[in-house]
Amino acid sequence: MNEADDPYAETGRLLFAREVDFVLGAAQLTQLPEPDRPEICFAGRSNAGKSSLINALTGRRDLARTSNTPGRTQQLNYFSMAHPDTGPLYMVDLPGYGFAKAPVAEVERWQGVLRAYLRGRATLRRAYVLVDSRHGIKAVDEDILKMLDVAAVSYQIVLTKADKPKAGALKTVIETTQTAIAKRPAAFPDLIVTSSESGDGVADLRAAIARVVMEG
Repeated sequence: MNEADDPYAETGRLLFAREVDFVLGAAQLTQLPEPDRPEICFAGRSNAGKSSLINALTGRRDLARTSNTPGRTQQLNYFSMAHPDTGPLYMVDLPGYGFAKAPVAEVERWQGVLRAYLRGRATLRRAYVLVDSRHGIKAVDEDILKMLDVAAVSYQIVLTKADKPKAGALKTVIETTQTAIAKRPAAFPDLIVTSSESGDGVADLRAAIARVVMEG
């Protein structure tokens, strides 16, 4: 949908223009806040660009810590947000899955917490699964998507770093990704193509988040 025609575009813009406050970093499920409001989360392979995209969404340079080292985010980082139309909600930055430059036992621990959260958080309205547009969906992404399908958790694919591949390569990744998710029962059918560098697609993602929170 064209941004100018999206009725949720302005709500999404104002939602992310308001205060976005870090609440806590949870290393285990017992540390999660009370499930008293809707949540949306960002998941993706390590170094898929989650932190950069969160910073772009909020217009803040260092709300989420960015790094070229896979595995920098090792907790479920909770941020609180609110808007009169949406009410309060949590935005959750999840640890990356897949390869990470950290001890194997630590990686297994935090990725176990990530999977348990995705399978069982009752207030999770939608998971946004970030996929690097230079590579498309990989086997480790397939594992997460299958888990979300089985758990009947609604998710939407967000292609990141869309400024990196050439136009033809990006078009191919978009087409193959759309074909792949068309077969998945819990996947929202529309892709969101983004670039944290150029800002492309960021307003679309804000509007999508406002829509899913308001429509329940």
